[in-house]
Amino acid sequence: MRVMVFVKATADSEKGLMPEPGMFEAMGKYNEELVKAGIMKDGDGLKPTSQGKRVAFDGAKRTVIDGPFAGANNQVAGYWIWEVKDMAEAVEWVKKCPNPMPGPSEIEIRPYYEMADFADVLTPQAKEVFDRLEQSQPRR
Repeated sequence: MRVMVFVKATADSEKGLMPEPGMFEAMGKYNEELVKAGIMKDGDGLKPTSQGKRVAFDGAKRTVIDGPFAGANNQVAGYWIWEVKDMAEAVEWVKKCPNPMPGPSEIEIRPYYEMADFADVLTPQAKEVFDRLEQSQPRR
């Protein structure tokens, strides 16, 4: 089961405040554990939304919106992509994570859709296309 694990932003991370040096060391050790266990496929930190953009869609119209975006706790400051047995295993790994922020913080776990989830709605032609795409994409 693939999951995306989101480190939720805080007011501090949205200000661009860097973590303490000890946090980098603790997070590095944690990431090493995830890699050794074969769980971590990818992961990284994200700059504040003040450095980001959004593109709003309305029919054929596209509108670019400059950051920052409201609601720090609704933003993402970092992520991992993990391959786990099930959601319970993902939760156990998140519980081992050092607190990624200097104060209160949250980490969200979301499972990926798998092709089986779309079995009832995919035409055979669409399934062929997605199968080809999946085979051409290397998994980290």
